[in-house]
Formats: sequence, C-alpha cells, structure tokens
Amino acid sequence: MSEPLAERMRPRTLSDYVGQRHLVGEGAIFRRMIDSRRVSSFILWGPPGVGKTTLAQIIAHELEVPFYTLSAVSSGVKEVRTVIDHAKNNRFFNTQSPILFIDEIHRFSKSQQDSLLGAVEQGVITLIGATTENPSFEVIRPLLSRCQLYILKPLDSDDLRSLLQRAVERDAVLKQRHIMLEQTDALLRYSGGDARKLLNLLELVVEAEDGEVVITNQLVQTRLQENPAAYDKGGEMHYDIISAYIKSIRGSDPDAALYWLARMIEGGEDPKFIARRLVISAAEDVGLANPNALLLANAAFDAVAKIGWPEGRIPLAEATVYLATSAKSNSAYLGIDAALGEVRNSGDLPVPLHLRNAPTELMKQIGYADGYIYPHDYPGHFARQQYLPDALSGEQFWHSADNAQEQKAAERMRQLWGDVKK
Repeated sequence: MSEPLAERMRPRTLSDYVGQRHLVGEGAIFRRMIDSRRVSSFILWGPPGVGKTTLAQIIAHELEVPFYTLSAVSSGVKEVRTVIDHAKNNRFFNTQSPILFIDEIHRFSKSQQDSLLGAVEQGVITLIGATTENPSFEVIRPLLSRCQLYILKPLDSDDLRSLLQRAVERDAVLKQRHIMLEQTDALLRYSGGDARKLLNLLELVVEAEDGEVVITNQLVQTRLQENPAAYDKGGEMHYDIISAYIKSIRGSDPDAALYWLARMIEGGEDPKFIARRLVISAAEDVGLANPNALLLANAAFDAVAKIGWPEGRIPLAEATVYLATSAKSNSAYLGIDAALGEVRNSGDLPVPLHLRNAPTELMKQIGYADGYIYPHDYPGHFARQQYLPDALSGEQFWHSADNAQEQKAAERMRQLWGDVKK
C-alpha cells in the first residue's frame, strides 16, 4: 500500500520546506543554527500541518546527529529515561547533543516533563518539543525556561498553492494521473492553512476520479459532500469543531454549542482544552455584559481539572449553556487591543510625575508623587486627576456596549468624569 501523499511530500531539506520564512528564510534563526551547527533546546508552537515535525527532522538531518522521537500520547517516564540513556551512549565529546523530538509535548504530565529537566540542563539531549497548545499553560516553568519558543504560522495562500503545484509535478503517483489545477480556492479554503489537510484533500479528490483530473472548486465541494470527514485523516477537524463551538456560543445558540461540545467529547478531546476555550470566550465574548460568566467558566475549568471524563461533561455543559444564553460584549477585548495599538504606536511614554512612587528623599525632591490626590480622602472615594501620560490626556480606549451592565458602568463614569469620559 502506498504511503499517503502528505508523507510522500514531506520535505527532507530546508530548501524544500514551505512556509515559516520568519524562521527558515535567509538569515533567519534556524538557518543560523544549522550554519553554526549548534542548536539549543526549543519548543515549536503552532497549529497542525504547518511543519513542526518536519522542521525537527530536517535540523537533525542537516546536523547529522542521532534523532529520537517520542509521542506524548503513548510514552511515559520509562520511555523518556530509556531514550536519555541511549542519548548518553551516543554522545561524543564536543559534538552536538542527540536530538529528542517530543510531539504533543503539552500532553506530557508534570512528572514526565520533570524527567527531562536534568538531561536538557546538562546537554545530554537537545529537546525539540512540538505543541498545538499555548506552552505557557501546559509546559512546566522550569522546562519552559530552558527552551526557546518559536511560533509557527498557518500557511498562507501562496505557500499552499506552491505546495499543490509541487505535489502534482513531483509526486511519482500523481504525475501518472495528469492533474490540472484549474481552480484551487476550495482546496485552500477547506485546508485552513494546514499543509497535511491540503494534501489529504487533493489525494481524496484525485482517488475518486478516473483518468486525467481537472481540479475545480465544484469538484472539491462535491467530493467532500460525499465523504465529509475523509480529508481529516490526522484528526485536524479538532480545530474546525472548536471554532464552530466558540462561534455558536458567541452567536447565542446553546443548542449548536452543546452539539459541538458533544462532538468533541465523543472524539476524545482533552477536557482542559475545551475548558480553556470557555474561559477565553467568557472574557472575550460575554465580557462585561455579564462578569459572572468568567467566574463560572473558571470554576468549570477547575472542576474539569479535578474530575476529568466522563463527569467533566456536566460542568462543561453548564458553562456552555450559561455563556451561550448570556448577554454579549467584547468591549474589554476591543479596549485592550486599542490600548496595545496606542502603546505600539506611541512607544514608552513617561509616567506623569504625580503618579510615580517616591520611596527615597531624592525622588520626593525632584517631584515624584508630588500633587497626587488620594481618592479615598474625597466624597464618593473619587477625585479628578490625570492618570494617562501627558501626550494621551483625554484618550479613551474603553467604550461601553449596549447592555444593561455596561450602560450602568458608563453612566457612573459620566457622573464622575463629565465630558472627560463620554
């Protein structure tokens, strides 16, 4: 049986690698690592199908060092220690350490991650971890501090088109079929920036046809309607479903949200992954319209972490329905993004002197804290004064949404600040 197209097309060198130019382009970090023949431990964070495993394999091949790989799904502390012992025996004086690649490192338990620390710190192995999850949440701090973090991006349209063209021109199996890429928009849209999904889709469409194949948007849509899950051979529908789940909550449809939640549960999704997305949704989409949503989502996260499956479905369902039926507001989300935009635009503006701390006599003499008004000394625990840098005086980043909770808060701001806070 032939290997899947995605495996046959896996790049073997950096020159064949598609995408991630910020990491592998001329003068970029991985080019420099390979040229210097020195690689330190790092973690690759990015969505499925963007080249994390391939990049690790290419680096090991270019450096000509032993390459060990473990999957966090099926490996435990025993397997980690066995690999470390092998790495010690394969390490030669003054040479690059063997590389240990751990796929889905976010699934490693604390004890499994702890078992890596000594070998990483002593240079017995060079660790390359791959994760689709934010390492800040799932990788223990001591290990994270010993590794660089590099973020991989979904492939853009040009990258995906290049990959399609390369597949039909170079793959020995596809070349026999005389494939014409007349239209590629549907292939690109359904792939979602995932190279593996793109090649799986192409293979699905080609295998369903006889003789020469002319790829059109209509053909792709027809084949997917006949076999909607076939292209998702590696389980990457995971990201499509979580997207539908969050959008259903945002759209105030509890029935659809419960359906997508059930799909994830039946698919064996990590309950903490779902719970984390609920916490984000509570802050981003419900926000100040109902601040209790964040408390409930966080409580659901804690409950799920303690009880796991199958009972974890109950607090997840409760939080899902609560968030979906709640009033919605993204004003806090928009506000922080507006403030971040201003910071990036205006740089490090000085803190007004009256807001600065004055722990020393010299600081007091040069005006630190001079003129600061202590609000609790005034009626209503409020006194007008300037809190923004001088250059931004009067700027407004938060704008209330049209829900009762925020309208009440906005009215209070108007009473306190008058025209300053409209």
